Amino acid sequence: MEKKTTSNETEPLTSKKDVSDCNEGDDCKENGHLVRNPKSALRLVEDGNKVHPSQGDKGEAAQISNGYSGVQSSVPCNGMGEVDDAQCTAPAATTTTTTTTSTTCGAEGQQQLMELEDRETWSKKIDFLLSVIGYAVDLGNVWRFPYICYQNGGGAFLIPYTIMAIFGGIPLFYMELALGQYHRNGCISIWRKICPIFKGIGFAICIIDLYIASYYNTIMAWAFYYLVSSFTAELPWTSCTNAWNTGNCTNYFSKDNVSWSLHSISPAEEFYTRQVLQVHRSNGLDDLGGISWQLTLCLLLIFTIVYFSIWKGVKTSGKVVWVTATFPYIILFILLVRGATLPGAWRGVLYYLKPDWQKLLATEVWVDAAAQIFFSLGPGFGVLLAYASYNKFHNNCYQDALVTSTVNCVTSFVSGFVIFTVLGYMAEMRNEDVSEVAKDTGPSLLFITYAEAIANMPASTFFAIIFFLMLLTLGLDSTFAGLEGVITGVLDEFPHVWSKRRELFVLGLIIICFLGSLATLTFGGAYVVKLFEEYATGPAVLTVVFLEAVAVAWFYGITQFCNDVKEMVGFTPGWYWRVCWVAISPIFLLFITCSFLSNPPELRLFDYNYPYWTTVVGYCIGTSSIICIPVYMVYRLIVTPGTLKERILKSITPETATEIPFGDIRMNAV
Repeated sequence: MEKKTTSNETEPLTSKKDVSDCNEGDDCKENGHLVRNPKSALRLVEDGNKVHPSQGDKGEAAQISNGYSGVQSSVPCNGMGEVDDAQCTAPAATTTTTTTTSTTCGAEGQQQLMELEDRETWSKKIDFLLSVIGYAVDLGNVWRFPYICYQNGGGAFLIPYTIMAIFGGIPLFYMELALGQYHRNGCISIWRKICPIFKGIGFAICIIDLYIASYYNTIMAWAFYYLVSSFTAELPWTSCTNAWNTGNCTNYFSKDNVSWSLHSISPAEEFYTRQVLQVHRSNGLDDLGGISWQLTLCLLLIFTIVYFSIWKGVKTSGKVVWVTATFPYIILFILLVRGATLPGAWRGVLYYLKPDWQKLLATEVWVDAAAQIFFSLGPGFGVLLAYASYNKFHNNCYQDALVTSTVNCVTSFVSGFVIFTVLGYMAEMRNEDVSEVAKDTGPSLLFITYAEAIANMPASTFFAIIFFLMLLTLGLDSTFAGLEGVITGVLDEFPHVWSKRRELFVLGLIIICFLGSLATLTFGGAYVVKLFEEYATGPAVLTVVFLEAVAVAWFYGITQFCNDVKEMVGFTPGWYWRVCWVAISPIFLLFITCSFLSNPPELRLFDYNYPYWTTVVGYCIGTSSIICIPVYMVYRLIVTPGTLKERILKSITPETATEIPFGDIRMNAV
């Protein structure tokens, strides 16, 4: 059946004819329709800028089986809710079900059409799951969780950790996956479909991701240096006879009777500080010294691997993570078995899990639990939005959120056994308490303590090679994810500029990240890494996710969001998820942020105490990202026409509807 109008001609929606190119002024076929306007696209839409009909009115309109209304509307041409002089009309189309079409105008229309036609998807579901797991499971799972666990009550810490995961971390993780999958946009342009005034959140996320890339990959460069140094019969951090060693170097694993004194330094610590980092050649942040050419080459090689892994999109990175996401689990299992067979391993496990119930009364324990689960799962970095945006629309993101977050938490817990069996072994060898051996934190726990233990195992070269390979693979897929968050965000926001030039954009991004990392490659680079890790990203990303949760639950609307989820997975999130998204998760984030700001950490690395001015610099770096949010809000209100009330209302109303796949066509959610 066909229906003619004065402005266009249509064919049935069930037509299987392909979309063909259109010439200026000629008839063309788009999504199964023969239309005269080459810029028109098949959309079922109730324009988001118009007042929506009441539920009663909607009941009278013709309904499509998936819940979308088949009412006719027109789309303003300026994308801001204002009707230009040459207003676009909505040509009608008929099928066995009542449908309508409307046009998309200008750059906005071109952008939406480009998104629909060119959006790639994951080759397989497992590619997506491995990518998300690889992103969430990173170096922090290996060093940060075990240290925080034994510092905050051992086994008792698992109680606040689990509570914070259930009511804070996992709901936020699920929310971002659902947002990305439904709206199919990166961290910047997605806000056009949620709440435009919060678009500055997307720009803030991109800046935060660049800061992380500037120091996180340097840690991998350290691991790569260790990996190269491991290809020797005798590992270089096992003896005190090297050129970089000092008189305080004490090898208590040697066959000679050696006593461990207060001033003793292990050969592993001197290799890390004097050969890899060379911090003795720097006086601190005010005198970083020169650039280490060895680390520069290591970092250059890492960025080269990263570039050729992500330059073509998720179809290539989705294959790389089959190695980078699964290899660490093989190595963790090997190291766990080896650690469990070492003498004194039981001492480390006992120290790791022995509960100290009094710790649960301390506020800082709950703050640490909340911060650990948040930074471990990783919402707020734009990665989950980007990865989920390449999913098929009806993918079960609810199941994905539960599976990947559970795998992440279990990995953190098991990593504790891998670390503490070895620490118990070292305590046995030193004849000291485990607490004395386990005083190293952060990267030092891996590059000094664990490296030293490996060096004194049988087959030390083999275990050193696989351990540092594991660290590299843990870091690589997290880097893939962080940069993909930026790439997807920018390409979706500026498709007319970069959609066909992804390889060139990724190359430019990699070069920027490499140049931004130069300060961390200096002799005092470890001090810069510590500063960025504590100040530049922590408070900023907490603020970003807090505002994101508020924007989705309170401005976009929890009811609308739950309806979106139902369209994808077939069921509405229950009251538990709603309560978490509306109240508990924002309070959870506000709790962590206020605790951090009220008690900023006093930084110390090796023998260097960070001066007060570095705290100010750290907060300035962190503020440089989140300042995008209020700046964009002001800009948005200025450029939006109308009275102040009208400007605010337009700024919190979605500009464009989300295109929903429906068979061979696309339509917009009402």
